[in-house]
Amino acid sequence: MRKLIGWWCLALALMPVLVLADEGMWTFDNPPIKQLKEKYNFTPTQEWLDHVRLSSVRFNDGGSGSFISPQGLTLTNHHVALGQLQKMSTPEKNYVANGFYAATLDEEVKCPDLELYVLQELENVTSRVQGAVTADLKPDQALKAREKEIAAIEQEYKDKNGLKCEVVSLYHGGEYWAYQYKRYTDVRLVMAPEQKIAFWGGDADNFTFPRYDLDMAFFRVYENGQPLRTAHYLKWNAKGVEENELVFVSGHPGSTNRLSTYSQLLRQRDFLYPQRLAMIDKQLEILRTYSSRGAEQARRAARSIFGLENSRKALGGEYQGLLDDKLMAKAKAQEDDFRKKVNENPQWKKEYGDGWDIIAKVIKKQTKNAEQNSYRGMALSSRFASIANQIVFYAAEVKKPDSERLSGYHDSQLEQLKFRLFSPAPIYKDLDEATFSGMLQLAVEKLGAEDAYLQKILQGRSAAQTAKEMIEATTLDQVDVRKALIEGGSEAVARSTDPFIVLARQLEPEQRKKIEEDKKSTQSLLVPATEKIARARFAVYGKESYPDATFTLRLSYGTAKGYPMNGTKAPYRTTLYGLYDRSISFNQQGDFALPPRFWERKDQLDLATPVNFVSSNDIIGGNSGSPVINRNAELVGLIFDGNIESLVGRFVYDETSNRAVAVHSAFMIEALRKLYDAGKLAAEILGE
Repeated sequence: MRKLIGWWCLALALMPVLVLADEGMWTFDNPPIKQLKEKYNFTPTQEWLDHVRLSSVRFNDGGSGSFISPQGLTLTNHHVALGQLQKMSTPEKNYVANGFYAATLDEEVKCPDLELYVLQELENVTSRVQGAVTADLKPDQALKAREKEIAAIEQEYKDKNGLKCEVVSLYHGGEYWAYQYKRYTDVRLVMAPEQKIAFWGGDADNFTFPRYDLDMAFFRVYENGQPLRTAHYLKWNAKGVEENELVFVSGHPGSTNRLSTYSQLLRQRDFLYPQRLAMIDKQLEILRTYSSRGAEQARRAARSIFGLENSRKALGGEYQGLLDDKLMAKAKAQEDDFRKKVNENPQWKKEYGDGWDIIAKVIKKQTKNAEQNSYRGMALSSRFASIANQIVFYAAEVKKPDSERLSGYHDSQLEQLKFRLFSPAPIYKDLDEATFSGMLQLAVEKLGAEDAYLQKILQGRSAAQTAKEMIEATTLDQVDVRKALIEGGSEAVARSTDPFIVLARQLEPEQRKKIEEDKKSTQSLLVPATEKIARARFAVYGKESYPDATFTLRLSYGTAKGYPMNGTKAPYRTTLYGLYDRSISFNQQGDFALPPRFWERKDQLDLATPVNFVSSNDIIGGNSGSPVINRNAELVGLIFDGNIESLVGRFVYDETSNRAVAVHSAFMIEALRKLYDAGKLAAEILGE
């Protein structure tokens, strides 16, 4: 892998507080006002921030989006929409391969289980969460007190304003915020192009630039059966972005590890990444074998293969960063300097000094049985096993007082749980059998069939026989069966003879024991230790930085500009000229073939139209589908990727080569009007 980072820049990038360059995934309560004023002479007003926040949308199955018209029209990526497109497709109507366009409201198709969230309010509840812990409590009691208070806060806000509330930990426990969302579940597909052009260039071009993808999809949010009327939406700027122009990204980055301790980075390097990458390789092997059976099998597995290949490349790039001795040495030096500052102050040392050592000890304990637990977890890689487990736990948890339930089963969370459980999306038994059988066999090979946990699953059978018999007998693919079990509660679950429900009942005591052990020996120690380090960071450096990503709404800033690449320079944008040239250069074969309409209508297109562009915005997975906006909060692009140099951005940011990749607003309009006969949709977008 190429050298990812200039080490002089890396030394600066690892500084925990002094934010340099166009760095940061900033919360809306703490936007980078000072940095923007000093570097770009721009100060966003509160009105600007509120408008952008209320125009931004979280796709709960992973990704971001934005409102782009007052009629609830919503823009995201095709690859964010891919899961829903797959669920809505049939062999006769393949929305993934062939695309979709609804010319009228009546033609828009309801998504089976898509939830969209819009952040309405956010409130600091740190004092309540941390105040729930008193000095006389033991670590496991303190953890329960925190969990109880968080559950109470989430229910309290739901009762008060009807909004979905999530208590979010920021700065690794330094702050806790109540994020309150408006939740939408009536979401309908409006338009999506063929995957061939949305993911043009395939895995070879993924995480690279120059790029030429039309990675877009349009949905419409409905409320009370009518298109949502929203006052906050992003107006479209069809001219897009110019080179060196200041732009912002408002989206939901998934997770970063820039504030992790050195011991936590070592655990990721030495165990988590190798194990995860090996598991992905096995899953891909299973799915590719399944896909080879025929066209329908290939269609059913396509979404999973796409996601795994994408994860494989992203994780591989991140892992290379962890394997770089210089990066790790810089991380260690930075932590040592931080700890030195803490230890030099007697009060800080007393309050925070042992945080790092506690985390290191817990990680050492975690590693002891980590491999065994990992393979045991792989053994039940079945959608039916997951459904059964949720149903069995639901039946037991809802009988308890809300404050004593496991996370995921509080009253404030049940609506979302049932929405997912009762999804009408198809579950393909043959696909689930292939995955279940293959991963169970891997667990047997690694742990041995005599493993006590595996024996409860196998019951003397082979992995293949176990999967075949259980999946043939289950009826959990039927929504009415799942509903009956939930509505019937513990009595219905106890009577059920479904093999997956029976297995979930048998495994429940052991799973509960594992959860409690993890809380007592791990979480009860890690949570207060990370809070100590967070408070130490505030004490030493103040709050002039941003927290790690948590799939909550963030704002990043940067400029549209190229970067050094392969001994030359990548331009800041590409055009339709380049798209056709690259296709012809690969003899229009494989992932570089264009959909027929691109050749049939080539003469109608303005080939100088910008296609994709890069900017120095700081993003990561979860930002897919985020709008790129200018100073006027006008949409000029759509984030869909990062370059290969940005993959190490989970740990550090380097402005010289870290780039976000976006679809240009001009390309989307050009395509809608001249390639997809979607002039009506383009007119709505442009407010015409």
